[in-house]
Amino acid sequence: MAQVQYYGTGRRKHSVARVRLVPGEGRIVINKREMDKYFGLETLKLIVKQPLVLTETLGRYDVLVNVNGGGTTGQAGAIRHGVSRALLKADPELRGALKRAGFLTRDPRMKERKKYGLKAARRAPQFSKR
Repeated sequence: MAQVQYYGTGRRKHSVARVRLVPGEGRIVINKREMDKYFGLETLKLIVKQPLVLTETLGRYDVLVNVNGGGTTGQAGAIRHGVSRALLKADPELRGALKRAGFLTRDPRMKERKKYGLKAARRAPQFSKR
């Protein structure tokens, strides 16, 4: 018998997370490592769990994630986005709550490009009067 799985893709900055929700006891595995081993900061773990806590499905699904690109905060945001989308496929009635919390919105903020004549996006070379 095939097991029921729900997929969701989440993105944030340069991170892309491919999320699979499988009915289980609430384990969260990111890149074949437990979440506690993958993320050091407590706030990042909190971000990943937010959609599950909001919809009261924390112990119902195992979350299996493949994430790459970007930094740790971007990856946590991408996972949150992916989990939210997967939950939506699992139960379309959760849409209102997830949308109100802003978990279904792709965060459009990106790194600004470096401009010529400057040292970074907006950082100008140091000005010397003499």
